[in-house]
Amino acid sequence: MTVMKSRIVHISIERSWRDVYAFAAKPENMPLWASGLSSGLEPDGTDWITSGPLGNARVTFTPPNDFGVLDHLVTMESGLKVHNALRVVPNGDGAEVMFTLLKLPDMNDERFASDAEWVKKDLQALKTILEE
Repeated sequence: MTVMKSRIVHISIERSWRDVYAFAAKPENMPLWASGLSSGLEPDGTDWITSGPLGNARVTFTPPNDFGVLDHLVTMESGLKVHNALRVVPNGDGAEVMFTLLKLPDMNDERFASDAEWVKKDLQALKTILEE
C-alpha cells in the first residue's frame, strides 16, 4: 500500500459556512476562483468537462450534501484520476475551507510546493469574492 505525502491548505472566510458552501458547490462559479478551471466547466451528463493549464479533464463532483463536502474526482486525458478532497466547515460565525493536496508519485518537492501555493492563491480568491 502506498500512502502519498499530503498537505492541508486552508483559509478562514468571514461568511456563513453555508453561504461559502452554496457558492463553492456550483460548478459555474469555480472559474471565478479556481484558476485551474479558468476556461470554465461544460456540463456533460452528471459530469463536467474542462480545459485548463493541465489539459482537458472530466470532473465528477460529490452530490449536494449537508456536511460541506465538495470533493471532486478529476480524470485527466491520460487516464490519471486525482481525488480532490475539499471541505467547508463552520468556524465560529464564519467558515474554514480546507483542501487536501496530495503529492502524486511523479511530482517532485518543488512542484508539490508550487501546487500548494496555487491552491492557497485560489482559496484567497474565494475568500475575496465571498467577503466583498
